[in-house]
Order: sequence, then structure tokens, then C-alpha cells
Amino acid sequence: MSLGSFVHDETPTAEVDRLEALHRGLADAVRSLVDATIRTTVAEDEVRAVQAEVEALTARLRAAELPGPAGVRYNSEGRSWSWGNAVVGQRNAVAVPMEVVHDSSGLVHADVVLGAAYEGPPGLVHGGVTALLLDHLMGETASGHRRVTFTGTLTLRYRRGTPLGPVRLEGRVVREEGRKVVVEATVADPDGVTVEAEGLFVVPRWAAGEEAERLIDALGE
Repeated sequence: MSLGSFVHDETPTAEVDRLEALHRGLADAVRSLVDATIRTTVAEDEVRAVQAEVEALTARLRAAELPGPAGVRYNSEGRSWSWGNAVVGQRNAVAVPMEVVHDSSGLVHADVVLGAAYEGPPGLVHGGVTALLLDHLMGETASGHRRVTFTGTLTLRYRRGTPLGPVRLEGRVVREEGRKVVVEATVADPDGVTVEAEGLFVVPRWAAGEEAERLIDALGE
């Protein structure tokens, strides 16, 4: 990956905000559809009828679409958007989505509610889902809205199963060595920590220069 993997897009921030709000509503509706698909007990004929309607709606949306990945885009006004991101993408119904908060103390955290779509063992969150969420939160912790970082290694210790429902993720930088940043993080339910993690994140060599600085400013928006 290089700086060229991020797309400089001069869509005005006001228009980005408008489109994000518009499509967030659609993603929320699809997210609800996923949950209903898992839980429904309606009759077979109704399942087939709904499937036909969903296929028709999908065809309508595919009438005009972007090729390839949605990617990360940013403009010169300091606005970035990553609508397809698997964790925070505002247009991705697979995403929770997760809102990451950076405290002045250096603590980075997020509160999410994980429902039926994220189940692994009965009643518990799939271990790969907690790894996904931790990887994202720890990456944002390492970057600190001041640099680009990528995951080098991620080590997790599952102390017990994470029940479906509300969970809190917390992360903090514990040390830095040149371009390497070490982060520790946890997942917890109301009864305490369920997953502990340590990750090594690396600042790529290409993350320097004026264009990289504009990208970092936008990603920190």
C-alpha cells in the first residue's frame, strides 16, 4: 500500500456530509434486515416473497455503482470518508458501526452493541469479530490522528466468552520505538474484561511529505 491508495477527492465537505447522512439511513435499514433475516420465523411463502423483493431492490441499487473497493477518500478541507470500512463504514451494513473516541488523557475507547449478526458460540460474540474491532480501535490508538499506521502483529488473549450485547473497547499506547508503536487494549462487558490484546503498529516509510500531511490531517478530522 502507498499514499496513492488513498484518493484525493475534492467533493465539498457539505456534500460529503449530506451523502453520508443519506446513505447511513439505508445502511441502518439493511443492518436491521440482516438481524430480521437471522431471527425471522415467518412462513415459507413469505420468506420467498421477501427474497424476491430484496433481489429487486438490489438490482435497483446496482443500476449505478462504483467499481472495486470504496477505499478512503479525503479533500483539501480536512474531511475524510471511508464509507466501506468493515468496522466504521457509514454505508456498510456489515459494520457495527463503531464510533471511536480519543480522550485528552490518551485513552481511546468505543462503546458498541453487538447483536445476532456477530454471534459465534451460542449467545457469545464470534472471536474473529472482537479481533476485528480491536484491530481497528488499536490502529486508531496508534495513529493518534497525527500519523498513518498499519498493523504489524496483533496478539489476543481470550479470558472468557464475550456475551452479545453492550461491550466497551479501550486502548492506549504503551511505548514507541522509531516507526514502531505498541498498543494495549481490552474488550469488556458489564462484568469485566473478556479479551486482552497487544499490537505492534508501524508507520510506513511513504507517510511523509505535503500530501501525506494533508491525508493525516483529514484522517484526524
